[in-house]
Amino acid sequence: MTLTLPDARTLTEEVLEALRLRALHARQLGFTECDIADILGVCRVTVSRWCSAFARGGLAALPRERSGRPVGSGRTLTAAQAQHLQALIDRQTPQAVGIAQVLWTRRAVRDLIRREYDLDLPIRTVGEYLKRWGYTPHRPRRRAHHQDPAEVRQWLEETYPALVERAAAEEAEIYWCDEVGVGIDSHPGRGYARVGEAPVKEVTGGHARVNAVSAISNEGDAHFLTFTGALDAAVFLTFLQLLLQQTRKKVILILDSLRAHGVGTYGSAAVAAWVAAHADRIELIPLPKYTPERNPVEYLNNDTKAEVNAQGLPRDQQELHAHVDTFLHKLCSWPERIISYFCHPFVQYAAATTV
Repeated sequence: MTLTLPDARTLTEEVLEALRLRALHARQLGFTECDIADILGVCRVTVSRWCSAFARGGLAALPRERSGRPVGSGRTLTAAQAQHLQALIDRQTPQAVGIAQVLWTRRAVRDLIRREYDLDLPIRTVGEYLKRWGYTPHRPRRRAHHQDPAEVRQWLEETYPALVERAAAEEAEIYWCDEVGVGIDSHPGRGYARVGEAPVKEVTGGHARVNAVSAISNEGDAHFLTFTGALDAAVFLTFLQLLLQQTRKKVILILDSLRAHGVGTYGSAAVAAWVAAHADRIELIPLPKYTPERNPVEYLNNDTKAEVNAQGLPRDQQELHAHVDTFLHKLCSWPERIISYFCHPFVQYAAATTV
């Protein structure tokens, strides 16, 4: 279920002061202003004002005046209408409710409002509503048509909870594992340019790549191995051996059914045999088929692709390898960042629980 945060203008001054302090603390930890605004449910410009004021004059300089017009004034949609629209957006695809769009874009939501309430709102106004409701644009997540909802439900409600209980009984640690590859010219960020012009990204034009296989826990522990070339059974066995050298307890490793992983019908016999010979130290558990979004390491992979070349594109594969190693070593000493990957709605089931 998607949570809708209350409008910050309705909060008490005590709550706002707590938000200001948490925003500054998060900024010091390295979170972006956009991330902080999304997490706290305030405007990004507000977070920027807080950070700028703190940099100039410390806590005493923080702006405490309230800005903006009274909540709800001048709005076309009623609260009930807004709640109904959000329920449709959260639970249905556009096609499922008769809107000829692939994703919920501003145009699709405008068409939905027109169909539901016979109101013709400007695209910009629709965008303001979406922002106010807590929606931000994201790249779409691919979900395979072959994904079995019953299998996913069983994993979330039965298989994984039972695995947690067994891990506690056996004093084992649960890790999630996946691979990522970064190209020498990989840089997914956007840049500003004049209207009608596109920013220029100077690239080598090469095809060099560096890959990494990682394992993380919901307690913030991380282990990785970087390599060039394809992930095969030999590389994966090297990673598993390193993982056991760096951990003390038995490892329950959750991963997909890639052949090199040694799980499933077509898994590598060499990996399966090695794991069987070390059953007292390691066990491989396959995720439901076609469910990469249920693996927290996917969000580490996204972070890696976004940040590895953020400071500049490498000149060759050796420099790219250094970029990947540097970033992953940084993550290994940043448990809070690792834990944050488990905050995504699709993997909150795997987050650490407190008693």
